[in-house]
Amino acid sequence: MEKEKDLTASVYTFRDIINGNYLYVDKTNYIYDLVKTFKGQYFLARPRRFGKSLTLSTLKSFFLGEKTLFKGLYINSKSIEWKEHPIIHLSLNRMRAKTVDELEENLCLTVDKIAKSYDKILETKRSYQKFEELIEQLSETDKVVILIDEYDKPLLDNVNNKKERVKIKDTLKDFYSIIKGNESLLRFVFITGVSKFSKVSIFSELNNLDDLTMKTSFGTALGFTQKEVENNYGYLIKKIAEKQNINYKKLLEKLRKNYNGYKFCEDCTPVYNPVSLTKFCMEEKIKHYWFETGTPTFLLELMKENNYDIRNLEELKLNAAAFSTYEIERLRVEPLLFQTGYLTIKDYNKEDDQYILSYPNLEVKSAFLNSLTDYYTPVRKELAPNYIIELKNAIRDNKIDMFIKSLNVFFANIEYDLHIKNERYYQTIFYVVFKLIGLRISAEVKTNQGRADAVIQTDTHIYIFEFKLFDTAKNALKQIEDKKYYEKYLLDKKEIVLIGVGFDKEARNIKDDYEVKRLKN
Repeated sequence: MEKEKDLTASVYTFRDIINGNYLYVDKTNYIYDLVKTFKGQYFLARPRRFGKSLTLSTLKSFFLGEKTLFKGLYINSKSIEWKEHPIIHLSLNRMRAKTVDELEENLCLTVDKIAKSYDKILETKRSYQKFEELIEQLSETDKVVILIDEYDKPLLDNVNNKKERVKIKDTLKDFYSIIKGNESLLRFVFITGVSKFSKVSIFSELNNLDDLTMKTSFGTALGFTQKEVENNYGYLIKKIAEKQNINYKKLLEKLRKNYNGYKFCEDCTPVYNPVSLTKFCMEEKIKHYWFETGTPTFLLELMKENNYDIRNLEELKLNAAAFSTYEIERLRVEPLLFQTGYLTIKDYNKEDDQYILSYPNLEVKSAFLNSLTDYYTPVRKELAPNYIIELKNAIRDNKIDMFIKSLNVFFANIEYDLHIKNERYYQTIFYVVFKLIGLRISAEVKTNQGRADAVIQTDTHIYIFEFKLFDTAKNALKQIEDKKYYEKYLLDKKEIVLIGVGFDKEARNIKDDYEVKRLKN
C-alpha cells in the first residue's frame, strides 16, 4: 500500500476516492464475481455505514467502463468486458418520505432526473410507470443496469407509523415489481438495504433475486478483515502506537475488541466496521464513531413499546427461520437488532438450525447501553457517564450507602403511570446501569434454587442483589438467604455482600429502603 494515500470516512463515490488519492481497500474480487456472468440480480442487507453505497458506486464505475480507475486492483487483471451500459442508480437514503405522497413525488422527481441525464423525456405520471418507461427507453441502446441503494429507508423512517408504513410498502412494492416485468431488458441488478424484509412483503415478484446477505462467499465483501486492517492500516496504527507510547500488538488487540466482531453468516470471518476503524486512524482516539453517526430511534422505541427484555441480548438464541420470514407488518425486535448491526452471529447450532447472537464489540455494547438510558431512565445519556463513575467508585470502595444514593438518580422522576406496575422496566434500569459500570456483572444468575437479580464482582467483593418492586428490602434480603443464592460463591476468598433493595410505591424509588448482610469467607 502506498503510504501517501489519504483517509476519508465521508467520501462514498468510487471515482472520487480513486481520483482523490484516498485509501481504497481492494474489494474488487467480489465485484468481479458478481459481474463476470452475463446476467445477475442480487440483494444485500448490511448495517448502515458499512460500505453499501461504495459497493454500488464501484459497480457503477465498472458498468460505465471506467477501467482506468481500477488500475492496480484485482479486477483490472481479469479478462472481462469493459463496456458502458445505461445505468439507473437510485439512492433512497436521502429521499424524504414521511408520507406516501412525499415518497411518490420524490421517486418521480428522481426517475425524471435520471431520464434527463440521458436526454429522455418520460410521458407517464406514476413513479412505477416512469420507472418502466425509463427502462424501456434506455434499453434501446443496450441492456440496462439497475442499482438501488437503501431500498428500505422510507419503510424504516415510518416504522412507528403503521398507517403510512403500509401505504409506503405498497408503493415500493409496485415500484420494485417493474424490475421483474422487464427482466429481458436488464444486464445487472443490485439492491441494498439495512433490513431484510421478506420477498413476499416487498419483492413479491422478484423471486429470482440472489440474496447475498448471509452467504459465506460474500461474508467479508463489506467491512475489513483483520488481515486487511493490518495490510492497509498497519503502518498508520504503528505510528499512532509509537506516538502514544503503546505497544503495537496491544493497540491492535484494543482495536479488535472495540471495532471488530461482525459476522454475517455462521462460518464467516469477522470484520471491522470500516467507519470506526478509519476514523480512529484519522483522529487517533478510540471513540464510538459508528454509533455517533446516528442511533435508529425506531429500534429503541420498538423495544420499549414491546417491553423487550434487553438482558437477553448477551446471548440471544434465534432460529434461522426468523431471518427469512421477517414481515414489515409484524415487526420483531431480534431480526432488526441483527440487521441494524447491534447484534451479530457468535455461534451456530447446526443440529437445531439455531443462531447465537450477541453484541459484536465493545463500541456497540457500551454505546447501545448508554443510549438506552435515554429510553429507560430520566437521565440523559450525556449525563449518565458522570453518575456511572460515581457508582463505579462507590462499589469499588465498598461504600454501599453512596452506591444506593447514586443509583436513586436513575429512578427519579419516572412518570407515575408509565411503568408503575411493570417489574421488568425497573429490572431493565438496574441491568443497564450495572452493565455501564464496567465491572463483572451477571444479570439473573441461575442457581439451583432460582435466580439472583444481579451479581457484581470486584477484586475484593461479591455483591448479590435482589430487587423487590413495591415490597420491602427486608423481604428481598430474605429471598437471597432462603434460596441461598450465595452458595455457589462460598469457595471464593472474596467477601460476599447480600443486598436486598425495595421500591417505595409512592416515591417510585429506592430511597433508603435497602438491607445489607455481609458473609465472611
